[in-house]
Amino acid sequence: MTTSTALLTDRYELTMLAAALRDGTASRPSVFELFSRRLSGGRRFGVVAGTGRLLSLLRDFHFGEDELRYLRDENMVDADSLAYLESYRFTGSIRGYREGELYFPGSPILTVEGTFADAVVLETLALSILNHDSAVATAAARMSIAAGERPLAEMGSRRAAEYSAVAAARAAYIAGFSATSNLEAGRRWGIPTMGTAAHSWTLLHDSEEDAFRAQIDSLGTDTTLLVDTYDIRTGVETAIRVAGTSLGGVRIDSGDLPIVAAEVRTQLDELGATGTRITVTSDLDEYAIAALAASPVDAYGVGTSVVTGSGYPTASMVYKLVARQDAGGAWIGVAKASADKASHGGRKAAFRTLADGVAVAETVVVSDGFEELDSAAEHPEGRALQVSFVESGAIDQSYEGVEGTASARAHHLKVREELPVRALALSKSDPAIPTVFIDNI
Repeated sequence: MTTSTALLTDRYELTMLAAALRDGTASRPSVFELFSRRLSGGRRFGVVAGTGRLLSLLRDFHFGEDELRYLRDENMVDADSLAYLESYRFTGSIRGYREGELYFPGSPILTVEGTFADAVVLETLALSILNHDSAVATAAARMSIAAGERPLAEMGSRRAAEYSAVAAARAAYIAGFSATSNLEAGRRWGIPTMGTAAHSWTLLHDSEEDAFRAQIDSLGTDTTLLVDTYDIRTGVETAIRVAGTSLGGVRIDSGDLPIVAAEVRTQLDELGATGTRITVTSDLDEYAIAALAASPVDAYGVGTSVVTGSGYPTASMVYKLVARQDAGGAWIGVAKASADKASHGGRKAAFRTLADGVAVAETVVVSDGFEELDSAAEHPEGRALQVSFVESGAIDQSYEGVEGTASARAHHLKVREELPVRALALSKSDPAIPTVFIDNI
C-alpha cells in the first residue's frame, strides 16, 4: 500500500502546475501564506495546531508509480507535468507560528517559500490539516480555560472519522486537555489515555452490583464507576458498598448536571467517601463546563463538542500567493482585492506586542523584498512569533512526533498566560487584540 500523501490534493493545483510549466512561470520564486481573515464564531483568539502533522506528511509528499499511473490514465496532466512530478520533492522553506501559539485575523501562520511549482501543490494538504486541527484546538482551549484547574479528557473518537479522531485528540491535548480515550493517539503522540466502562458493561450483568464487583476485581478500587445506568442514588450507594470508601471515582453521564453533581457529592460524603472524585460527561461544551464551575465536580470528559470544534469545525484559513519575483527578478507583493476577501501582499514578520507581559497587539511587518524585511526584524516591544520548520527541503524533526506534541502543549499553556482578561470570556466578540500591519517598503 502506498504511503504517498501527494494525492491529498485538489485537482486545480496540478492544472495550475501544468500551465505554469508550459508558460515558463513554474520556476518563478514565490511566497505563499496561510492565514485566517477572521476568527470563526466570534472567537476572541485562535490556537495553531497541526503543523507537526503537516511536516510528517510533507515528508511523504511525492508521486510514486501508483499516483503517476492514476494521473496518466485519467489524462489529468500532460507528459511534461508527469515528468516533473515523478521527481518532485519539496525543496523550499517553511516558517511560521509554533504549534500551540495563539493567532488572530491576518496572522501569517505559515509562510511557504520556493518556486511556484514547489509551493502551489501544498495548498490542500496544509489547509486540510491546519483548518481541522486549529478548529479543534481553539475549542479545546476555551474548554480548558472554562475548566480551570480541573482536568479534561477527550473522548470524541466515536463522533469523528477514524483518523480525524486521532488528529483531534492531539489538537485537544496541545490546547490543554490532559488525556484521551483514543489509543492510536496515545501510541502515536504520547498522550495519556483513559477509560473504564460504558453502560453496556452494566447492562451485560444481571445486576448493577455484579457489574461493579467485576470492574473492581479487574481494575481495583481506584477505578471510576458509572453510576447512572439505572437510578443514580442507588448506583452511588451500591458503588460505595462494593468498593468501599476508597473508591477512586464515579462518573455521571446524564441529568441536570449541576443539581445531580451536588446531590452525589453530598451522598458520597455522607457515606464516608470524601475522597471519591466525580467526573461528568454528557454532551459537554465550554458553556456547560463554565456552568459547572461552582459545582463539586473534579473532572470532565468531552466528546462531540471538542472533535467538531464546538460548532465551528474549520478555522477558515486560506493559502494565498503574497509575493513573487517578476520577469526581471525583482520582488513584488501581490494580493487579492476582492470584496470581503482582500489580503495583504508581501513577505511578513510577526510579533506579539506586549505591555507588562500582556498581549496588546499582533504586529505584522510587511515587505516586498527579503533583505528589507530581515533588517526590520528587530521589534523590542514584541515577542517574535515565527520559527523555521523547513530549510531548503530539510524538515526540522523537533516539531514532530511525541516530543513535538509535548513541546506544542507546553508552549500553548505558556503563551495563553499573555492573553488579556477579556480574551477569556466565552461570548462572541471582536478579537482580543488588534492586528496591526506595518509597511516596511
